[in-house]
Amino acid sequence: MKKMLILGLSLLGVALGQSDTFDPAQFERSLVYQTGQVSVLNQKVNIQVPVNMRFLDASNAQKLLEEGWGNPQDPDVLGMLVPAKTSPMSNSGWGVVVTYEEDGHISDKDASTINYSQLLKDMQEASRSSNAERKEAGYPTVDLIGWATPPRYDGLSHKMYWAKEISFDSDPVHTLNYNVRVLGRTGVLNLNAVAGMNQISEVEAAIPEMLDAVSFTPGNRYEDFQAGRDKVAEYGLAALVAGGLGAAASKTGILAVILLFLKKFFVFILAGIAALFRAITGRRQQA
Repeated sequence: MKKMLILGLSLLGVALGQSDTFDPAQFERSLVYQTGQVSVLNQKVNIQVPVNMRFLDASNAQKLLEEGWGNPQDPDVLGMLVPAKTSPMSNSGWGVVVTYEEDGHISDKDASTINYSQLLKDMQEASRSSNAERKEAGYPTVDLIGWATPPRYDGLSHKMYWAKEISFDSDPVHTLNYNVRVLGRTGVLNLNAVAGMNQISEVEAAIPEMLDAVSFTPGNRYEDFQAGRDKVAEYGLAALVAGGLGAAASKTGILAVILLFLKKFFVFILAGIAALFRAITGRRQQA
């Protein structure tokens, strides 16, 4: 299971070595958007693109993430949903990245017994206890402030969503990490959005339509699971929220999950950490 940190800041690419001649407007014109119904994952999943959103297929989404936003390559990206009236290259741009994890059928038997308050405390403690190690390694510290939206699970649609408020290096401008999970027959579809906390109203307004828009096709739905034949995941809903890593969940725990925020879709070059954060902070203060 992966956690993705998507920073909708065109300056991010510059901080990671993007050419000074890069033209954000020209770059955006090169992206091919789709509307209406689209299919991903070899037609196992249908997405009815909401009227206020646009869809980028795998190649265009990877192009935006890598060339536009300066993220490392990730062939697992299936697509992206971005606001229809907001440029993804602007300060207010944000997107929802679609991926899939074939970890097996996730049991939802623990849905009514999860203590999300305690789970949050455990996640916060794991984050705090590892900050010294991250700082020594040259990575920024990560503080899980709390739930921006507490986890909610719909047992009829087998869809779950929650949001976390996160601070990097004690930056007063906090990051919003919004998560939507759609359980399928043998895996889970991930929709991950990251924006500034000041954008939570905009993101939350889009969540209901996104929940309705995404569905597994017949034969691939949660209820199509065949016991004794299909693979079963080694974690449940609690680990899904905490960031269980499939078979590795029991070994790595939630500590490793928070580290993934920094290893994936954030920065790989340790020497560029300080400059990157100065660039991001300066851009936000000017916005």
